[in-house]
Amino acid sequence: MATRAGLTIGDELVEFVEDEALRSTGIDPDHFWAAFADIIRDLAPRNRELLETRASMQAAIDRWHRDHGVGDPAEYRAFLESIGYLMPQGPDFSIRTEGVDPEIADIAGPQLVVPVTNARYAINAVNARWGSLYDALYGTDVLGDLPPVGPYNTDRGARVIAEARRILDEVMPLTNGSHQGSTQYSIIDGELVVTDAGGNRLQLDPSVELVGWTGPADAPSSIVTRHHRLSVEIRIDRGHAVGATDPAGIADVLLESAVTVIMDCEDSVACVDAADKALAYRNWLGLQRGTLTAEVDKAGATFTRTMAADRIVRGPDGDDVIIPARSLLLVRNVGHLMTTPAVRTSDGEDIPEGILDAMMTVLCALPTSGPIYIVKPKMHGPDEVAFACELFSRVEQALGLAHETVKIGIMDEERRTTVNLAECLRVAAGRVAFINTGFLDRTGDEIHTSMQAGPMVRKADMRNEQWIGAYENHNVDTGLACGLLGKAQIGKGMWAAPDLMADMLATKIGHPNAGASCAWVPSPTAATLHAIHYHRVDVAERQRELLARLAADGPRATIDDLLHIPVDTAARWTDDEVQAELDNNAQGILGYVVRWVDQGVGCSKVPDIHDVGLMEDRATCRISSQHMANWLLHGIVDVDRIRATFAKMAAVVDQQNANDPDYQPMAPALNGIAYRAALDLVLSGVEQPSGYTEPILHARRLELKDSR
Repeated sequence: MATRAGLTIGDELVEFVEDEALRSTGIDPDHFWAAFADIIRDLAPRNRELLETRASMQAAIDRWHRDHGVGDPAEYRAFLESIGYLMPQGPDFSIRTEGVDPEIADIAGPQLVVPVTNARYAINAVNARWGSLYDALYGTDVLGDLPPVGPYNTDRGARVIAEARRILDEVMPLTNGSHQGSTQYSIIDGELVVTDAGGNRLQLDPSVELVGWTGPADAPSSIVTRHHRLSVEIRIDRGHAVGATDPAGIADVLLESAVTVIMDCEDSVACVDAADKALAYRNWLGLQRGTLTAEVDKAGATFTRTMAADRIVRGPDGDDVIIPARSLLLVRNVGHLMTTPAVRTSDGEDIPEGILDAMMTVLCALPTSGPIYIVKPKMHGPDEVAFACELFSRVEQALGLAHETVKIGIMDEERRTTVNLAECLRVAAGRVAFINTGFLDRTGDEIHTSMQAGPMVRKADMRNEQWIGAYENHNVDTGLACGLLGKAQIGKGMWAAPDLMADMLATKIGHPNAGASCAWVPSPTAATLHAIHYHRVDVAERQRELLARLAADGPRATIDDLLHIPVDTAARWTDDEVQAELDNNAQGILGYVVRWVDQGVGCSKVPDIHDVGLMEDRATCRISSQHMANWLLHGIVDVDRIRATFAKMAAVVDQQNANDPDYQPMAPALNGIAYRAALDLVLSGVEQPSGYTEPILHARRLELKDSR
């Protein structure tokens, strides 16, 4: 540990800051550490006060539910108002965010969320601005089946080409014909002309803009168009293995896919000390400077993966047009709850991790001539949003940035934020660049907040509860009413099954239809497929429709809808149904926690109890552990049954991970650190702050690292 400005800081973090991050910024190290120490001194006490307010409100809510059960909705609402949980809403207003990038303000499209500690994943994500439609169709179940094992299959390739031609009619529509019969693409007098088998010349629909091309105008090698503000590229190469079989010589169709990427320092990583935090910040710095690389071993060959470079095409007016090759980057900091031993005060106290993240992620984004986008999760209400804005102001001052350079993404994933969303936006009116709904963490908070009200409905039934539909509608309505159209993203949550792309393509169009300008997907391939939805739905037009409906009919959700508690007071589940719920929850918890604690993997595709791979992070773990804790509290199950279920599911998870050479089996000993962490999440679930998993996971991961 090193000492700077009265702080004790992990060596790895000091070396990173002084040898790498401060380089070329013109900021003196002594100034940096002194300013950082001042921020900690001034803001750490306020951080603690906010957490104490959370705890006192939760204690009051627990007492109310113990006395009233679910209670009368009007009485419950009045009670929440009396304790300051539910705040009065002020007059109408519009956010005043300025200077954001078009990817935030204007371009609707898929969004990736990636653990920043994994350089390979991070580079793949930032390069996923463009994706091959041919590859996405060939390698997934979208065509109704999976590709045969072995080399390229020409029959499947023909099916891919036919489906891609059909999709071209959606993403690059023509006024008087179809791409399915095209034989030639050429540029004539600055316009794209498509010739079909009958010799007819077809033109682009007025909704499509020709951006540019490469190669000769009469025989271009690539053509880029734009539809609903998203770009599409046709690559033509009659010498290519695929292009040679295509009547028009099309070798591939590329879709602009992951328009934005959130590099995650929170739910999808396992950062518990200075070394972990330095790795996260180092990768973020490399992404900002375009220097991040990763060594990749694929099919026995090793190569270096780098960040893609922008390309240039010739525009219709003869000028060069730059085609961005990388996704716009946002970074997710941690919330207000956790502290970190990476930095300690002169009194030996761990500092709030959110303060460390803010200082370091903004530093790594220097020098900047544009906005820095920080997504801030797990905030409870307007006071906590205001605190985040105050923190960003102090960081801007310390690093010499203009006021409101840092834009904020407010994740609407805790109930106190949901019911006060407009006021949260009001206090951040000059910074807001993003809001979203996150069903997973929001459900975890729903369970914990109402823990004492009664036994919750089964986890699979939660999506059908009254509050969830109200929550999704309320987020969009509030965002539009507060002026986010054309200024900020309105997002929706993750598709968690990366292998079920046909289902995603059939289902996730609901997000742009709901007015979401971005929605989370689990992979670059999923981003390419989800991009199709934004060609089918003009999100800006859809938002205008919703805004007009809102003006005419008012909000679609009431506060009482949002406060509807998902308790099943009858609890008429059979013993088999109860056990199935326990098995599902325990298996998911163990499958995630064992990788988090033992291997430091914060997000991965974890087989569920039916061996379907699902993307798991701390949010999914929060739901499962809180649900089991709730049923334990209300006597649906007892401790012995919880323990027996975990023991049974440990053997299942061991078998699912049998081919992982780094995996340490939990059974039959059932005394490993990871196993104990998983059990702790349930047996101590009622006491965990807001039902979060971080305190237990961090403590157990540190215990394991210290034991090595």
